Order: sequence, then C-alpha cells, then structure tokens
Amino acid sequence: MTRSTESAGSWWQGRKGEWYVLGQAGLFLLVMFGPRSLPGLSAWPPAIGSYSSGVGTALVVTGLLWVVAGGARLGTNLTALPHPKDSSRMIQSGAYALVRHPMYCGAIWIAVGWALQTQGLLTLGYALLLTVFLDVKASREERWLCARYPEYASYRMRVRKLIPFVY
Repeated sequence: MTRSTESAGSWWQGRKGEWYVLGQAGLFLLVMFGPRSLPGLSAWPPAIGSYSSGVGTALVVTGLLWVVAGGARLGTNLTALPHPKDSSRMIQSGAYALVRHPMYCGAIWIAVGWALQTQGLLTLGYALLLTVFLDVKASREERWLCARYPEYASYRMRVRKLIPFVY
C-alpha cells in the first residue's frame, strides 16, 4: 500500500476517520437510548441492583472526568476526528501520562457505568461493543500518530492504551 493510499484511508473510514466518529456516536446513542433488556427477562436481583447502581454512578462520574481531563489537556489539538490536526503537537502529560486515549477511556467508563445504573443486560452488551469499537478506532488513530510523531513508539511502550494500568 502506498503512502497516499494509507493516508487516504479506505472508503468507509473517510480520509481522516470520519466514519469512525459516526460509528462511535451511533454506538453511544445505542448505549444511552437503546432497549435495555430482552422482553421477558427479569430485572436484576435487588441486592445486585443497588450495588450496581452505586458502582455505575461512580463510573459515569469518573468517565466524565476522564473525558474533560483529556479534552482540556489537548487544548487546540482537540478534534472530533481520529486523524491528528496538521498543526497538532504530541501530548504526554496530564491524563495522557496515565492512558494514551483518556477520552475513549472516559466514554467506556460512562457506557459501562450507565449499563450498571440502568441494569440492562443489552445495554451492557452495547457498552462492550463500544469498547471493542473504540479499541479498533484507537489502533487506527495510533498508526496516524506513529507516522506523525517519531516519539510515539516509545510513549506507546510506557503508557497503557485505554484502561489505566490494565490495557
């Protein structure tokens, strides 16, 4: 594959990853507003339900903090697209010192937290699907970042991808 073909991306990705953004938005909307469970399935047992609601709330709040911290640290580098801006510089501090994609991390925590709050098995499945999608999107984004910033390879070796200290 030539460099021009690689930078252009495939037809479904868009030149700068536009379709990833649409896919992510669709999955996030599914998490928030999609059917919570299959008809006929009973609600979670009360003991699990009250526990999952508290854990879910904590995850949603923490996820929001990750999104805000990541966006604030990016500053003028912030873009909705996974392709870095032409004028961007590499950020390795703040939330980016703990995880390479703090905004994706936050979206995952929000989605899983929402699934626990709403006690929806389907919602939990959607959140897991969003997690896989964001992992794929982050991998594509990292190919662009490696091409732009020579130091990204060593950063990748030091800092986890989506979940601090885990993955």
